[in-house]
This record gives sequence, structure tokens and C-alpha cells, in this order.
Amino acid sequence: MSILLVFENKDVNPWYETLKAKLPDTNIEIYPEVKNKSSVDFVICWKPKKNVLKEFGNVKVIQSVGASIDHITNSQHLSKDHLVTRIVDENLSNDMWEFLVTIVLSQLKNVKNYHKYQKAKVWEQLEYRSIHKTTVAILGLGSIGGYVAYKFAQFGFKLKGWSYSKKQISNVESFTGDDGLDACLSNSDFLINLLPLTENTKNILNKKTLQKLPQHSFVINVGRGEHLVESDLIELINCSKLSGALLDVFRTEPLPIEHPFWNHPKIQITPHIASLTNIESAIGQIVENYRRFKNNEELLHAVSIEKGY
Repeated sequence: MSILLVFENKDVNPWYETLKAKLPDTNIEIYPEVKNKSSVDFVICWKPKKNVLKEFGNVKVIQSVGASIDHITNSQHLSKDHLVTRIVDENLSNDMWEFLVTIVLSQLKNVKNYHKYQKAKVWEQLEYRSIHKTTVAILGLGSIGGYVAYKFAQFGFKLKGWSYSKKQISNVESFTGDDGLDACLSNSDFLINLLPLTENTKNILNKKTLQKLPQHSFVINVGRGEHLVESDLIELINCSKLSGALLDVFRTEPLPIEHPFWNHPKIQITPHIASLTNIESAIGQIVENYRRFKNNEELLHAVSIEKGY
């Protein structure tokens, strides 16, 4: 039995060192330096190369180091015998909440506009909106989305949420289905996307959907880049249907330098940093899953390959 780390576009060494300290007697290797491929049965992944896991025929568990698994399910040929698990961490949820409330409050209080006025040496007081008169719609009420919705509601915002199944979250109006999506979007000042990426959610942020929002709504995408039809967003912002957007995730990362998002005056971008995995807390879950795997026990945070979450 051995553990293999398969990482792309992420520094693997801190993960290796922390894991090795927790499991000193376990054979842990970093792809592609693998002595015996047949011994690998537990793989820890972040954005692995396409079909790389086909090299390891005895893999039983594929552990994502993040909250999502689409980087695995979309790049690997998986069978019903594979167990895929993910990280569920309150640190991830709280980081996401802090990031999102910062963006929403900045928009409500015109912080970006005042930065522009400062550069132009313009003294002008703008109207602002209050929390209690602001409605936030959240797409995706899973572990992170549900936590974020709850915290926004606690803060005094009016909250709506849309998800695959009905949720019971204090002071959050829950919607499901196509009609529910329309109802969730209507009269919402902010739309926050936190959906998992599945065949059903790809391109869900499109012209038809976004037009259901009221005039001058603001869109925040912290789900996946593939959720958004980029040209539709630009069109709706340019015609003043939407007031703007904050995008943290993109179809191609890093964002190509020629991409129109870079220079669009009403689109803010951040480099996929809304919520970052904490190595120490994540390693704790991974070590526990490895222990459970060896003892043939139920794993933490296993996901449905068919559903994608």
C-alpha cells in the first residue's frame, strides 16, 4: 500500500512534508517519481493531467485536496470501484464568507467608485444602499454555500438560495427546479454562484438566466469558470442590464493576458483566491481517510461520481 500525490499548478512539497510527518511509516511518493505503480492504492489530487490515473491500476481512493471534485471527474476515467472524497473544512467556508461579504459591502458602499474619484480628485457623495434593504441570491447551498447563506442572513441581508434539493437554513428562502431558479433570481440585488460543476450546471450563468435578474444586479462567480458564458456576461454589462461582476474563477487559469476581462471597467477579477485550502486542517482529514481506508471503514466526505458532488 502506498500514497501518491498528483498535483498540477500547485506546490506539492508542503503537502508532502506535512503528510510525511503525520504518516512517517507510510510510503508516500510524488508523481511522476513512482517506483512501483501497482502498489499505489490511495491518490491525493489537485488538477491532475488527463487520464494520468490510468497508469495506476490498483487505485481505490482518490482524494481531492479541495472542496470540489470536478478537476478529477472531468479529467480522469473513473469506474464504480473508485471512491472519490473531498475536503470539507470550516476554514474554507469561513474564508469564502469573509471574501464574499467584503465584495458585497464594497459594492453597496461604492468603495470602487470612491477610489476612482480619489484619483481624479473629485469630491462627490454617492447614494448607498443598506444591508437590510439588499437581497442576495446564492446558487448552491452545499457545505460552503449553506454556511455563506446562513452568515449573510445573520448579517441582516435578505437571502434566497437555489439548490438541487430543498434546504432548511434559518432566514434563507430555499428554491429548487427551473421555476425555483426564476423565483430565486427575481428581485435579487446580488447573485453569488457557488454551485458544483456538473453536466447540469455547465453554462448556467448565461444570457437567459442572467436576464431574470432585476436591472443593475451584480454577479459574483466563485464556483467554476465553466459555469459562466463569458460573452453573455459582457453583453449584459455593456447594455447596463447588470451593474458589473466580480469573477474569481475562469475557464482558463491563469487568465490569458489578451482576455477582455482584464480591461473591462465593470468587471473585477481575483486569481482564484476566494477560499484557499488550509494544509494543516486538510491533511488531518486525509490522514483520517487513509486510516479508515486501511481499516475498511466508511470514508469522510465521499462524493457521488454520478452526481459530481
